[in-house]
This record gives sequence, C-alpha cells and structure tokens, in this order.
Amino acid sequence: MDASHDGADQAHARLFTPLSFARGPAMANRIALAPMTTDQALPDGTLPPDELRWIARRAQGGFGLVMTSASYVQPNGKAGGGQTGLWSDAHIPSLAQLAQAIRVQGRVATLQLHHAGCRAWKRTVSDIVAPSPHAETGARALSTAEVEQVAADFVAAAVRAEHAGFDGVELHGAHGYLLAQFLSVEDNRRDDRYGGSLENRARLITEIIAGVRHACRPDFQLGLRLSPERWGMRLGEMRELAARFMQDGDLDWLDLSLWDAAKQPEDASFASRPLLGWFTDLPRGGTRLGVAGRITTPRAASAMLAAGAEFVMVGRTAILHPDWPRLARDPAFTPLPTPVGADYLAAQDCGARFIRYLHTFQNFVASEQVAS
Repeated sequence: MDASHDGADQAHARLFTPLSFARGPAMANRIALAPMTTDQALPDGTLPPDELRWIARRAQGGFGLVMTSASYVQPNGKAGGGQTGLWSDAHIPSLAQLAQAIRVQGRVATLQLHHAGCRAWKRTVSDIVAPSPHAETGARALSTAEVEQVAADFVAAAVRAEHAGFDGVELHGAHGYLLAQFLSVEDNRRDDRYGGSLENRARLITEIIAGVRHACRPDFQLGLRLSPERWGMRLGEMRELAARFMQDGDLDWLDLSLWDAAKQPEDASFASRPLLGWFTDLPRGGTRLGVAGRITTPRAASAMLAAGAEFVMVGRTAILHPDWPRLARDPAFTPLPTPVGADYLAAQDCGARFIRYLHTFQNFVASEQVAS
C-alpha cells in the first residue's frame, strides 16, 4: 500500500473519531449537519412538527453536531417566510422540543443566530436596515444606538437558546447577511466606531461574542460562520480576522462557508494554494476549524480533514441521506444523483413546504410527470 493510499485511509478513519471543544460536549464524530433553510416555520417564527421530524431524523442518522436553520433575532431580520424566529420568549417552547430531539440521540445541539439586514424579506419586513444606505434594496442605515441594540438582541437570543436546552449557538456572519454586511468594504461605509477599519467593521461581531460569553453559562458553546470572499470580503482581511478570533479563545469553532470547500481563491493574488489553505495554517488556540461547501462524499470529507480542517459540514447531501454519517463508513459511498422525486424527499422527512422550497434548487427535485 502506497503512502498516499495509507494517508487517505487514515483521514477517512479520522472522520469517525470524537472531537472535543474548549467548552461543552464533544462531537461523537467529525461530521456536522450544516444549517439549511427549510422554510418550514410558521409565520410567527415558531416551529411545526415537520421541522421537528426533519431535525430528529438527522440526529438519529448519526451527525455528531446538528445545527438548526438560521433563527432571526429581530423582527426586521427575517430572510424568508418560513424562517425560525428567536426574538421572543414565545419561540422557546418549540425550539426546546427541537433541542431535546437532538440531545436525546447524544448529538451536540446547536442553533444558528441570524439577521438578514438588507437581504430581509420585503413581504413581511417594512423597515429594512443595513450598515449603510443600500440603494438596491432601499435599506436604511442603522443608527449607532440601533447597532448596539442588534448586538444586545443577538445576545438575548443566545440566552433564549440556552434556556431552550441547546448546547450552543453559531453566529451567522456569512453569505452577505447583516453581520457580513458590517464586515464588507462595499456595504459598510459608516464613519462611527462600527465602520472604517477592519477592527471597527468587526466590532459588532466582537461585541456579540463578548456579550454571549458574559450572559451564558461557562460551558455554553459559541461558533462563528464566515465567508472569506464575495459580498465585499477581502480574503487578506478575513484571514487576519480568523486568526484573531481563533486565538482570542472566546470561540469554540470557526465555520468557513466556501460554497466549494476545495475551490481556489477568487483573488488572483492568493492563487498559490486552495482557499481553505489560507486558514488551516493559522494558529488556532483551542478553536476548532470547520468547513462547508459541496462536501458530498466520504472521500471529499476525508480530504478536508487531510487538508487541515477539524470537522466538516454536510448540507444538501443530508437532505437526500439523513444517515449520511453511517453510509460514509464506506469510503466508496456515492450519494443518490439528483433530481429526485418529491415522494423520495417526503420519505426522508422533508415536509411539504421544504419540498416546495427545494424546487428552487437547480436540478434537485424532479418535475412531476403529467399523464396524457
């Protein structure tokens, strides 16, 4: 057996070894369920049985960490009609059922916190806000006091997640939503302490992290999702920011959402190595490094661990295969090709609203055949 084959075998075996964090429970393996939009919440942000079944099935399927879809922390931060809310204590009971369904399987229960900012859903959000005026969406700029309130509401939502029984939360600082808008050199043109330098543009996230650490119990886990490019992100700055956040010791993990975990950087000046490689060489302290983006096969997941990530986030493939971690014990496993039928998705505990949403994914759900 050659050295490369032996290394691949070791990386595959490592997928199924436990991963501890600086705080809270360990993952039983290195495979996490990525946070995904399901569009299944009720109009008030509370959860119906369909969402509970969807998450419980993936917890039963063996994911070491199970993360919910993003929960908006202010009424004007809603990104879609069926998004989960966590801006009120009224949201706690249904989320408590979700946390229990995850933890009873021995999985790490994590809730993602989110604010859409200028990407808010216009059908229900009348007051759309952003770091600076946004002509395309008509969003207005938040005042300094309102930015401080955003930070406070993220912290309050984390406390609610703790009360609901979650092991921790992840801050959604990726994909061009509000926290990412503050980091963006394009979207953030402020001249107060939340704009200008990288330190100032990252201040909102820094204040939320400090607030969660102060308000929640000592073993409450805290992660951050970042997109290091697109949406006005500068890769050099995101690398600098990642290094600082990982070494500060307040985060349990940094989750890099790369769209394609194996991709090359879009910035030609960083073309000497894959995008992930610009983060795996950074000192991490006790912070774990995770990666997401088109990780569909065990070999792809193993390659990310071999490249220096410590866990992987599996998204769309988990829709098709709720027990992907168990299937991935076979390194040659290949997911079902798409498109798939709506009946198949329903059998994987995807609710009717989720299936309707999945029709917006290119070539994911088969068109229904109409009898002649």
